[in-house]
Amino acid sequence: METNQKIYTRQFIFICLSSLFFSASYNMLIPELPSYLSNLGGAEYKGLIIALFTLTAGLSRPFSGKLTDTIGRKPVLIIGAIVCVISGLFYPILTSVSGFLFLRLLHGFSTGFSPTAIAAYVSDIIPKNKLGEAMGIQGLCFSTGLALGPALGSYIKLYTNYNVLFYSSSIMALLSIVLVIRVKETLPNKQQFKFQSLKISRSDILAKEALPAAFITFITYLGFGVVLTLIPDWSDHLGIINKGTFFIAFTIASVFVRILAGKISDRYGREIVIKIGLIILIIALFLLGFLNTKNGMLLGAIIYGLAMGILSPTINAWTIDLSNPLTKGKSIATMYIALEAGIGLGALFSGWYYQNILEHIPMTFYACALFAVFGLIYLFYSKKKY
Repeated sequence: METNQKIYTRQFIFICLSSLFFSASYNMLIPELPSYLSNLGGAEYKGLIIALFTLTAGLSRPFSGKLTDTIGRKPVLIIGAIVCVISGLFYPILTSVSGFLFLRLLHGFSTGFSPTAIAAYVSDIIPKNKLGEAMGIQGLCFSTGLALGPALGSYIKLYTNYNVLFYSSSIMALLSIVLVIRVKETLPNKQQFKFQSLKISRSDILAKEALPAAFITFITYLGFGVVLTLIPDWSDHLGIINKGTFFIAFTIASVFVRILAGKISDRYGREIVIKIGLIILIIALFLLGFLNTKNGMLLGAIIYGLAMGILSPTINAWTIDLSNPLTKGKSIATMYIALEAGIGLGALFSGWYYQNILEHIPMTFYACALFAVFGLIYLFYSKKKY
């Protein structure tokens, strides 16, 4: 691939926009799901809203990684978006607690597929010396969906009802499919799908070469599971009407650093940028627990956005740096398995510890800050430099 190749091709722009709509599709539900589950009579299961979603996302990663490396990037991307469309249509139908929790399991398959294929696709069309920058741009689009989705979802629910919110989620996912139908497949030796392709061996589950990046990913996203689970209730407690406000502040902050962080990591290396990101992450998580006011939460959201804006594109590019070009999908899937494990465990244990006792929330952020310290220590004392 030519090192002077342009980033802003038609393919790259369409993939990024598809990523934005896909992210908005499932994230627009997040702020309202705790209240929705409480209305169904399942308030004690709030920790499962994110945990079940990430469980199936993580379990599906080995399959999405293998399929991305065999049948192609596009089909895997579209499969994930189709799951979002179907899930949004069924939330208004399955209105029991058990039905809702089943849908959260089903919905999780979407993020097990599409992000893996998107990352592999971007790495196929971008030269290595601009990969960090490109991952920053693609991550920016994904994070824009992450911010606009919750804000839009809360707005829709405020002026309509839950059913309209769920159908809107399906429409967003459908738009993400429309955007990529015409882009070209980038896998050179694409194979026809066979049911044998779904057979997973032990060697298909994890890419050993990507484990360092996977470990840092796990450490980084523990806190994100806590944020997704507890910030809606914490926002209510602090008197913030739109529960998507945190995510807006978080994303706006990340916008300013994603592309810059990617460019710096392309030039000076991934490790130094990740260390800086982890230090900022530790500060952010501490402040989220310590500053128990509206302005304090927004300050924490901004610093948290800076940290994740630095870490996300850099870790993604680092994963691809470490990968075998022939099994790139498996390496990306390995990183995402760690991501889902971090979010899922963060959500599960924070929900279990929280138990609707608001005084418990700050301690969960302090615990996540401590784990981020462990990740920083690992990088400083790792014998292999990246």
